[in-house]
Amino acid sequence: MKQLFDTVSVSCSKLVTKSYSTSFTLAVKMLAPSIRNPIYSIYGFVRLADEIVDSFHEFDKEQLLNEFEADYYKAYNTGISLNPILNAFQQTVKTYNIEDNLVQAFLASMRQDLKKVSYTNEELNQYIYGSADVVGLMCLKVFVNGDEEKYNELKDAAMSLGSAFQKVNFLRDLKDDVEHLDRMYFPNIDLLNLDIKSKNDIINEIEADFQKAYDGIKKLPTVAKFGVYTAYVYYKCLLNKLKKTPFNKLINTRIRVSNPHKISLLTRSFLIYKFNLL
Repeated sequence: MKQLFDTVSVSCSKLVTKSYSTSFTLAVKMLAPSIRNPIYSIYGFVRLADEIVDSFHEFDKEQLLNEFEADYYKAYNTGISLNPILNAFQQTVKTYNIEDNLVQAFLASMRQDLKKVSYTNEELNQYIYGSADVVGLMCLKVFVNGDEEKYNELKDAAMSLGSAFQKVNFLRDLKDDVEHLDRMYFPNIDLLNLDIKSKNDIINEIEADFQKAYDGIKKLPTVAKFGVYTAYVYYKCLLNKLKKTPFNKLINTRIRVSNPHKISLLTRSFLIYKFNLL
């Protein structure tokens, strides 16, 4: 009767996704039904780890993260966990052959958030790889469903999309990162006195990542293309809003996309997808 518990486990991952990210939930709904549950399970896993390092300040976060990792490997080795998020994730890892080095890279970046407050360029690239790029690669494993040739063809584009998403989040969350978490992700830039050149350099870097990602989105399997494109359009909209925000205000505000605007973006994305304009 473990099948019932497995169903409940995926439902818990879906609930975590819906509770923490309305935009990601919307994008997942645009995926084919056959691949939604494994994507929910991936998001549930990375979301809980991220919450440990970002939110649980009154607890021993390092201990919690260590226990989270140990419990995951116990689940992987035994095939079950009473933590439904870990139970769902370990099944997805096995079903889609997600390499352990991706999981390890992600957890390594989460550990950086426990202590690291500033980064060199090399350190930032490594952090983004672990915190964002590998999540894109995990999802890509699900999208291609065992087609290693397709996976290798789209791997770089998936990493570029993960990098773009993460850098947009860095810009959007400047206030919380600097004031509440004491983190400085962009090297050699004084975020408290961000000038227009520094801001434009960051924007140009993100736009280059988005272009690489778009070239890959066009080649995605049908089951994934519309959902990923929806997420791409949403984050491009965020980037455009960030571009229009005066650089001296980025540190004092968090840019958002209203729900009506999200619906408008979804409608436009669907029309582009439906008429094969991708």
